[in-house]
Amino acid sequence: MAGSGCVLFLFVVGHLVGNLQFFLPPEAINRYAHFLQSLGEVLWGVRLFMLAMIVLHIWSAALLTVENRAARPEPYQGGHAPFGASLASRWMLESGLIVGTFIIYHLLHYTVKVEGINGSSIPIGQLVNPATGHPDCYAMMVAGFSVVPVSLFYLVGVGLLCFHLSHGVEAMFQSLGLKNAAYSERIAKASKLISVVLFLGYASIPTSVFVFGHGKAYLQEVVKAAPAKAGVVAAGKETH
Repeated sequence: MAGSGCVLFLFVVGHLVGNLQFFLPPEAINRYAHFLQSLGEVLWGVRLFMLAMIVLHIWSAALLTVENRAARPEPYQGGHAPFGASLASRWMLESGLIVGTFIIYHLLHYTVKVEGINGSSIPIGQLVNPATGHPDCYAMMVAGFSVVPVSLFYLVGVGLLCFHLSHGVEAMFQSLGLKNAAYSERIAKASKLISVVLFLGYASIPTSVFVFGHGKAYLQEVVKAAPAKAGVVAAGKETH
């Protein structure tokens, strides 16, 4: 549980660092995305490894939940939660399952590029950088987050993810034997601070698009440069 959680936590941090290139010129994140795609089989190996970590994490969570309930079949008197148990710790399984659903949607949205799932008439899979001919990751992100329900669902998803991490990071240290009386309080505070920083980082991207219109002018240029047969031009006019 702790080992898979550690791997997933490091991925969440690394993924945010990559995504924050969205606030640089479009060439930065497009170059980064093309580099990842150029890895070919290596990238798929990483994806399969991360999928295995997710499955292992969910399986471990379910197993621990069953063992905990078997160890104490009777609920606490009065239905109260155990003393000192935080809200995040009591909802780890539920928040984790919802986050898992969000991850599936997120993969279908930007990785598999299922048409229509982004809530916009713009087929993001057809957004191509006119200068390089490669898929335009920057324009895809702007097109996806220009749709308010999509952005709101993204905010809820990353919010629950960080809510999950606010306890998960602390529990990870404890499970790995790295938490003691001297550092217990610091680790607890650090895990909550990290979760808040991660949420603000992830939330800044959709918020900048659907609230402040960040990148929409660039998206319009890419839409105009797209082949008319793709239907992107008309879709672009509808969106803006």
